[in-house]
Amino acid sequence: QVQLVESGGGLVQAGGSLRLSCAASGRTFSSYAMGWIRQAPGKERELVGATTKSGSSTYYPDDSLKGRFTISRDNTKNTLYLQMNSLKPEDTAVYYCAAAPQLHSIVVMSETNYWGQGTRVTVSS
Repeated sequence: QVQLVESGGGLVQAGGSLRLSCAASGRTFSSYAMGWIRQAPGKERELVGATTKSGSSTYYPDDSLKGRFTISRDNTKNTLYLQMNSLKPEDTAVYYCAAAPQLHSIVVMSETNYWGQGTRVTVSS
């Protein structure tokens, strides 16, 4: 089992940047594929992106996010990151990190994944 705690959310003006962190504890961090998922008010969850266990490959389902958001991980620090640049009001959401033994489970946002409690990001116009 792994426990996930997100941090780094907050209020930022449009065009600004934030870096979210997801600290993992429990079982070996490098045993898990990881991802970031967000949920905007009144909308369904949306995959921001996912990364393999080693971090050597990263998947972004939305090209518009790929150019502004970067997922990385530091397995020596048991931490997943989401660097968000050029933020827009439509990026306002609660951002969750998730862990799973297989990357596919992250991509499909399986309910059986391990989930953090989320961190709120608000982008003002």
